[in-house]
Amino acid sequence: MKKKPDSSPLSFMMRESIVAPRDFNRWRIPPAAIAMHLCIGAVYSWSIFNPILIRELGVVSSAAEDWNISSVVWVFSVAILFIGVSTALAGRWLRIVGPRVVGACAACLWGGGFLVGSLGIYLHQLWVVFLGYGVLGGAGIGLGYVSPVANLIRWFPDRPGMAAGMAIMGFGGGAILAVPLKEFLIRLFYEAPQYLGPTEAVNLVTENGRRFANVAGQQVEVVVASAADASAAAGVYVVGTGNTGATGAFIVLGIIYFTVMMTAAFAYRVPPRGWKPGGEAPQSDGPPAKEALPDDVHITQVHKTPQFYLLWIILCFNITAGIGIIGVAKTMMSDIFGATLPGIVTPAFAATYVLMISAFNLLGRFFWAYLSDYIGRRKTYFCLTGIGAALYLSIPFAASSVSVNPAITWLIMFYAATMLAFTMYGGGFASIPAYIADLYGRLHVGGIHGRILTAWSTAGLLGPFVLTYFRERSMQSSINDLASRVDPAEFARKFGSPIERLEELIAAKTVTIGKLMEIAPPGTVDPTPNLYNTTMFVMAGLLAAAFIANIMVRPVDERHRVKNTHPELA
Repeated sequence: MKKKPDSSPLSFMMRESIVAPRDFNRWRIPPAAIAMHLCIGAVYSWSIFNPILIRELGVVSSAAEDWNISSVVWVFSVAILFIGVSTALAGRWLRIVGPRVVGACAACLWGGGFLVGSLGIYLHQLWVVFLGYGVLGGAGIGLGYVSPVANLIRWFPDRPGMAAGMAIMGFGGGAILAVPLKEFLIRLFYEAPQYLGPTEAVNLVTENGRRFANVAGQQVEVVVASAADASAAAGVYVVGTGNTGATGAFIVLGIIYFTVMMTAAFAYRVPPRGWKPGGEAPQSDGPPAKEALPDDVHITQVHKTPQFYLLWIILCFNITAGIGIIGVAKTMMSDIFGATLPGIVTPAFAATYVLMISAFNLLGRFFWAYLSDYIGRRKTYFCLTGIGAALYLSIPFAASSVSVNPAITWLIMFYAATMLAFTMYGGGFASIPAYIADLYGRLHVGGIHGRILTAWSTAGLLGPFVLTYFRERSMQSSINDLASRVDPAEFARKFGSPIERLEELIAAKTVTIGKLMEIAPPGTVDPTPNLYNTTMFVMAGLLAAAFIANIMVRPVDERHRVKNTHPELA
C-alpha cells in the first residue's frame, strides 16, 4: 500500500521531502555540515565570557553581587552535560525525521539559548543563563553535532573517514572564529561605568564589607579599581552604571548562529534509494540491512565486558584534564602571567590563548588519530595519558617559577606544555572510535561510541568542578596568608574596615589578592600564579589513573563475540 503523503505545514523539512535528485552534486553537502559544526564548536571559547560575567555589575572590578568564577564556569559544564544527553537521545529521532529537522532544531536551540542567556545577564539571574546557554544551548550543540555526520557518510560511502572528519574538523575549530568575533562584540557594546575620581579624592564608607560613596546626596555602592585592573584607570566607579558588553554580544551571537545554522540545515539533502557514487555499491536512504559479522561483539554484550568501563574511564579522565582548563582558559592565563608579565600577557593575549587552544585541539584530532593507525590505539593512549600527565606536572613548576622570577621563559614553557596537552585532548576524541572498533568490531561501533561518549558529559562536570574547587581553596588560603603579613593599620586605611572583618570583606569582593599585594611588605611574592597548582597535580593524577586503566585493556573474551547471529538481533 502506497504511503500517504505528509500534508503537514512542516512536511517540506521531513526526510521524504529532502531526497536529492540522482544528478545532485554531493559536494554541496560538506559546506553546510562544516558551517553547522563551526557554529556549535564556539562552545570551546566560553572562557572569553568569564572575566566579564564576574564583573557584570562592577564592570571594571567585581562588585559584591557579581557572580563568582566558580559559579559562572558551571554554565559551560551544564552545556557539555546536555551535549551528551541530546546526542544519546537524537540518534533514533534523526533516522525518522531526517537531518534537516534535527539541524533546524539545533539552530533554534543554540541560537535561542544565546538569546535566553542574554536575558539572564540583563536581569542578572544566573539560573536563566544556565537555562539558556547551558540547557537549551547544550541540547542544540548535541543535535547540531549528530545531524550532518551520518548523512555525510551516506553521501561519501567511498570515503567515510574523510566525510566524518570534515564535520568534526569544524567542531574542533569553531572557537578559532568565535574568539575574535566575541572579542569584537564585547568591545563594541562596552560602556565604562561612572567614574568618581581617584581613591584618595573620594570619601568612602565600608558597610558589611561593601564600599559606598556619596553621589548627589545619596550613598551609592562603588567598586575601587586598582592598578592591577587593566581595563580601567585606578579609582572609584559606581556599581551598575556601565556595560561589560556581554548582553549585546549574546544577542548578536544568537542571531548569527541561528541564521547560519538554519541556512545550513536547509541545505541538507539525503541521497535517493539506490544512489551510488561511481561504481560503488548502491546506497539506500533507509536503515541499513540487519546483519552481523563474525567475531563482532553485539551491543547488548558490551556492558558485560570490562573493556567498556576501562575505555570509559580512559576517555573521561583524558577529557576531564583538558575541559577544566578550556572552561577558564582566559582567566587562568591572566591569573598566572597577567601580574608578573603585564607588558606581554594583556587581555588580548589571553584571548589569543583561547584561540590557540582551539587550533591545537583541531590539530590533535588529525595527528593522533593518524598516528594511531601506525602504532596502534593502545600505544597511542599510553602517549596521551603518560605524556599528558608529565605536561600537567610541568605547569605548577612554570607558575611557581614565574612568581619568583618573572621571565618570559616560564610563559613559553607553560604555553608549549598546554598546547601539546590540548593536541592530546583532541586526539582522545578522535582515536576512541577506532579503539572501540579494534576491541568490539565494526558492526555496532556507532552505538557503542555513543554510550562511551557519556564520559564527555561526566568530564564536563568533573573537570570544571575540580579546577574551581581547588582554585577557590588556594585563593582563600592565599588571601588569609597575605592578610596576616600586612600592617593592620594600613589594611584598615585601604579597606575602611578592620582586619578582623576579613571574611566579610572577602565575601563582598572588597578584598582580593591583587589589592592586598598593593599594601603587602616589600619582597612579598604574589601567590596568584600558584592558584592552579593543586588542580594541575589532580589532573596529572587522573591521567595517571587513565594510563593504568589502559594497561588493563585486553582483547575481549571470545564468549562475548557474535557467531552467526540471527539478523533480528543485529
